[in-house]
Amino acid sequence: MKQSVKWVFQVFHQEQHGLSLVSTLWILTILSILATQLLYSIHIEQRTQRNFLDRAKFHYAAKAGFEWTLARMRGDQTPFDSLGESWAEPIEGQVEDGIQVGNFLNYRVRITDEASKVNVNAADVGLISNLLAQVGASQDDALTQELANKIVEGQPYRTVRDLARVEGMTSELLYGVQQSGGFTQTSTIAPNANTIFSTANSSNSQATATDRQPGLVDLATIYSVDTNTDPNGQPLVNINTAGTEELTKINGQQNQPVFTQAEAESLIQQRDFDKLGALIDVQAVSDEIFNNIQDRLTTEDADEDTEEEETNNPQQQNMQQQSENGQVNINTADVETFETLPGIDQGIAERIVNHRDTQGFFQNIDAIKDVKMLTQQEFIGIVDKITLKDGDTRSGLININTAPPEILALLPGMDPQKAEAIVTHREAEAPDTSQVGAGLPSPYEEEIKGNPFTSISQLAELAEIDFGTFREVVDWVTQRSHGYRIEANGVDMTNKTISTCIGIIDRTGNEIRIQYWRQD
Repeated sequence: MKQSVKWVFQVFHQEQHGLSLVSTLWILTILSILATQLLYSIHIEQRTQRNFLDRAKFHYAAKAGFEWTLARMRGDQTPFDSLGESWAEPIEGQVEDGIQVGNFLNYRVRITDEASKVNVNAADVGLISNLLAQVGASQDDALTQELANKIVEGQPYRTVRDLARVEGMTSELLYGVQQSGGFTQTSTIAPNANTIFSTANSSNSQATATDRQPGLVDLATIYSVDTNTDPNGQPLVNINTAGTEELTKINGQQNQPVFTQAEAESLIQQRDFDKLGALIDVQAVSDEIFNNIQDRLTTEDADEDTEEEETNNPQQQNMQQQSENGQVNINTADVETFETLPGIDQGIAERIVNHRDTQGFFQNIDAIKDVKMLTQQEFIGIVDKITLKDGDTRSGLININTAPPEILALLPGMDPQKAEAIVTHREAEAPDTSQVGAGLPSPYEEEIKGNPFTSISQLAELAEIDFGTFREVVDWVTQRSHGYRIEANGVDMTNKTISTCIGIIDRTGNEIRIQYWRQD
């Protein structure tokens, strides 16, 4: 009996010892798991802290690149803005790491001229239709025209992406989205190139697709802006509101006044221009002036007998030009005789005589209204000095020195061949670099590549740009810009972008203003 009890006790003791051992092992296992999880959590937290620290450091590296670029843009004093200037090249630099002594952080900056895009807040229906066709819409489709009308009716927009609210807008037209290789691609216009390219929005992919249609977000803007000044920095003259004195101070290419007193008054009587090109159709003799003098005009000589006789006598010639009742024969009168008429001065008189000498005799007195105020060369000579807008700035102009040919070809009167001619001119080696910007203020502190346009009038020098095209396109173009998109990236040693700052600036005033800001 005692032996049986002892055996039971031994078995029970052994079982208890085994359970204790198993329990101990379980506890050790649980503790090990907990320790592993704790270490993993600590590792994750440390890694998160390092990532946060890296992002913070590279954010300030990107911000440093942005601020350095602002300082650089403040120093840009050229009266034109072209892809041949240093700002158009990608900028790379370093900033000292404020935490790790002796370490430097890299940044990379890219600048895009907003005037190389179409401003959807300033474009008319025709330009919007052309832009929609560029992003894949059918130009002959009635729906495209309807969409263009609705876009114009919805102006102004706060961002280009606000176009998504316009009835009929599609994601393909707005974003140019295309699926390729499992990721989404969107296109961009290169800031220092004349081609449209696409880049994947995945940071791990380098795939490109050059055959895709871009979207409106790539080709449009709301931030393009220019100052309302001529290439010399002087305020432009608004020909719709300027007084006689202002108009008579407008000088042409030979630095001579273009309008006389009477011409300026005649212009004022006729003006209500919606395009600069309308100036070329302005009458030298306005309807108001004609109504005042028509009773004194004739196309018949007072004495037909004396008309047939040749004479060198000035008094007899004057009798041929004016009848006894004071009528002036517009087919024989000289400048001095025309000046005797009210509202006609030497300027208008010379234009009448020049027209008669080149076009032939007037068939009736009403034909005197066919005499134009300006010649084509005079118009070309003043386009850089006149405007239709008041205020300090003008929005929506396309920079002929930076816009790609795809954008230039969309403008009124333009086509791909004319657009390529503009690009070829601005990229060509200047015949004489000392003549780039000749006659304009402030010497350039940097070497300018290519042959940029320093005025709009230079467009007329291109063989491919006829006068009809010139008069249509002058309302839409400029040779400079004051609105830029700055994208600054903080990049690590493997050239991977860690942080990005994007800002759109306006430098029309004394201080640069940031119109838009985003940081990633």
